[in-house]
Amino acid sequence: MPAKRSPARRPTMKDIARRAGVSESAVSFALNGRPGVSEITRDRVRRVAEQLGWRPSTAARQLSGEGAATVGLVVARPADTLGVDSFFLQLISGIQEVLAERHLGLLFQVVEDVDAECGVYRRWWAEHRVDGVLVVDPRTDDPRPDLLDELGLPAVVIGGVPDARHPGLSTVWADDAGAMTAVVGQLYALGHRRIVHIAGLPGLAHTERRIRTLRTEAERRGLHEVRSVTTDYSDAEGAAVTRRVLAEDAPPTALVYDNDVMALAGVTAAAELGFAVPADVSVISWEDSALCRMVKPWLSALSRDTVEFGRKAAEELTALLDGGPARTVQVPVPRLIERESTGAALDSQPRPRGSESPG
Repeated sequence: MPAKRSPARRPTMKDIARRAGVSESAVSFALNGRPGVSEITRDRVRRVAEQLGWRPSTAARQLSGEGAATVGLVVARPADTLGVDSFFLQLISGIQEVLAERHLGLLFQVVEDVDAECGVYRRWWAEHRVDGVLVVDPRTDDPRPDLLDELGLPAVVIGGVPDARHPGLSTVWADDAGAMTAVVGQLYALGHRRIVHIAGLPGLAHTERRIRTLRTEAERRGLHEVRSVTTDYSDAEGAAVTRRVLAEDAPPTALVYDNDVMALAGVTAAAELGFAVPADVSVISWEDSALCRMVKPWLSALSRDTVEFGRKAAEELTALLDGGPARTVQVPVPRLIERESTGAALDSQPRPRGSESPG
């Protein structure tokens, strides 16, 4: 039997004190930013700690009340829809960039619903597992802000809107209403009068904002064949809804999907039914990604820097952890990039030469 490997020995404050030629108490004062040592000693101790690769113990930080050096992120969505969702992958990438710079860990958990998510927050708070949380997918009727206020847990809501009832929570948000207005305006200019928005999960605040804005813009422009259909964000439901609406007697001439995966599935489903994109139906994806450029035709999409969105949310949370005030930060409105999947509505295209009726 091979010999059992002994774990590597971690450097301690005693090691730092011995190398720096000071007492252990001086090392503690220096590394924890407390008064009692000169700046020269503080700098020497920190240099030695860096040379030895010393890091504070999370357990010790918890016992001393200094925190867990970890932030939490809980997602209450079907787990099988997250692996192909480019938005969350890019968002977490941006979050992790900022946390890594601060040597903070990310505790990530997927749960079945918001009640389970609230249970996770209560457990994390009771166990001192996290110093703060990033909250995604705000709901129209959301119990989480009240709970986080009650627990006193620093939090940043990603994708919410300013809420005067919870001044202690920071918010980072994008103007979904402005983006939907731009989408409807461009489709209207291309002659589209029958538009279906294949939306994400019902009850999410950003889903409801998009649905509400689409309805408002349709009413303002006198469009009576415009509607939204909610889904679970999956490719299966995206394809199923596409088949259903294109099978109608008066099928839509434009489809707007709430993510790139559904848009890609929708293009495939449309082709199976004999619909050409964009000749018969135009397609727009709410999220831009490499997938939008891996299909023919390339998909028109709303583009935003989702990695930067994640970075901004993490920066706001670390600012709260540093004792800063809660803030509301708006990121730029997603920009519509027109590619090959959008064109003039069939009914509005010029008739071929010589096809005019005599008279």
